[in-house]
Amino acid sequence: MYCPFCRNPDSRVVDSRMADDGSAIRRRRQCPECGRRFTTVETTSLSVIKRSGVGEPFSRSKVINGVRKACQGRPVSEDDLALLAQEVEEQIRSSGAAEIDAHEVGLVILGPLQKLDQVAYLRFASVYQAFESLEDFESAIALLRQEEDAQALPAKGARNTAKSPL
Repeated sequence: MYCPFCRNPDSRVVDSRMADDGSAIRRRRQCPECGRRFTTVETTSLSVIKRSGVGEPFSRSKVINGVRKACQGRPVSEDDLALLAQEVEEQIRSSGAAEIDAHEVGLVILGPLQKLDQVAYLRFASVYQAFESLEDFESAIALLRQEEDAQALPAKGARNTAKSPL
């Protein structure tokens, strides 16, 4: 790392701290030549490969903007969207890949969005998965109902197995 003041190619790390929810490291450095201190921030790079083959840095704001359109008129706050984007980024980064297809980003979005708001999920899925007919919507709704029923069964079973006080 070159010193920004005297361009010396050497520096010493004085302090390191986590930043941005652990996705970056902030380092205070000192130049042995001029003695001045400066800060660097280290992050891992994550590139999204678009259909055209062009890569661009992952952006939470692009995730939020894409999902915001599906959430118009729904009871979803900006905080909910920010948390969804954070969850999407964490899932993608946990895969360990430095590059990910844009299509894969969309697939990762679908999971958290389904938990957040089912109507917004259907809107997003209809565009993202290119629904072409009413049958596409009907099958997506049927799948949502199946998943909802499957989640409700364990909860009912837990209540029925409770022993009666009598």
